[in-house]
Amino acid sequence: MADKSDIALIGDKLDRLIELIARAVPGETPPPDFDAADAFIWVAGERRLESVPHVNRVAMTLLQAVGRMRDTLVANTERFARGLPANNVLLWGARGMGKSSLVKASHAHVNAELAKAGGRPLKLIEIHREDIESLPALMSLLRPADHRFIIFCDDLSFDGNDASYKSLKAVLEGGIEGRPANVLFYATSNRRHLLPRDMMENERSTAINPGEAVEEKVSLSDRFGLWIGFHKCSQDDYLEMVQGYVDHYGLTIDADTLRAEAVEWATTRGARSGRVAWQYIQDLAGRQGVPLD
Repeated sequence: MADKSDIALIGDKLDRLIELIARAVPGETPPPDFDAADAFIWVAGERRLESVPHVNRVAMTLLQAVGRMRDTLVANTERFARGLPANNVLLWGARGMGKSSLVKASHAHVNAELAKAGGRPLKLIEIHREDIESLPALMSLLRPADHRFIIFCDDLSFDGNDASYKSLKAVLEGGIEGRPANVLFYATSNRRHLLPRDMMENERSTAINPGEAVEEKVSLSDRFGLWIGFHKCSQDDYLEMVQGYVDHYGLTIDADTLRAEAVEWATTRGARSGRVAWQYIQDLAGRQGVPLD
């Protein structure tokens, strides 16, 4: 017969075992509070949404030399917010031209218009590239909600033997449930077809029907009904971006000096883009002692 000390020892071990089991088995995740914020980050490992009270974005008026792209994206987003048909969007092209900034600015602009009309705000949810395979779980979470959502993935692309693009294809259009009516998917990428050419060529060389293999890869981009291309900007476009920042932040500099400095800055960087323009403005404001709020 076990004495009291043995019973106490067994009880202590059972308590530790119960504690370990509780840690290993996650508790039930509470339903998301979509009224907590207008923007969220998908935490795939925990299958939950983390609210973002203050989104890192720039004002729409600061996005210069992208007028056509801006108008196209805003119009699509407005239609979706009003419950009208709209397309998944792929913003592709040159680096630093404001693709992700435009998505966030469009979201803020549309919500401001909805607020004036007394409408419900549109929700923006960011999903990281490495979490694409968890998209079905996120879609299931959003499907029954009475809000409308844009799922946003920045810098989306696939390399090597990464097969997660198939999950994205199925969720966007091809799955048995299909994309929820209250969800759109926006993505930015430097590639128009999201997959590198050598990956496509490898599929062609090893397939029984090379044409069909390549078509499967290209068809991922086809799931995005709206393609918005961003090309390298001209010097005039670049200087327009710089001037827009100067005007907005009230920086004092004569036109000739501004032009010379901005051109030299771009030359040393070997590129002209909205990102390069912003980096020059940060340098200029720092030299002048002007905070950029």
